[in-house]
Amino acid sequence: MIQDDTELKTTQQRIAHFQEILLQLRVKATPEEFSLVTSGYRAEIEKMQEEVLEYLTRHACEPISLPL
Repeated sequence: MIQDDTELKTTQQRIAHFQEILLQLRVKATPEEFSLVTSGYRAEIEKMQEEVLEYLTRHACEPISLPL
């Protein structure tokens, strides 16, 4: 869970990095290996994007609720 703006920026950079990897794999991977190779990156991007949205849609004065 993202707790501050520094972590937000880091997460956004990781998303951009993983998207760049996917962009390269679209060209370099064979069709047979493409879905196998990209599924992990996609899942991680989706998880990080959800964390970003949770952080951005929480008002700054709201406490961070950590998962149980």
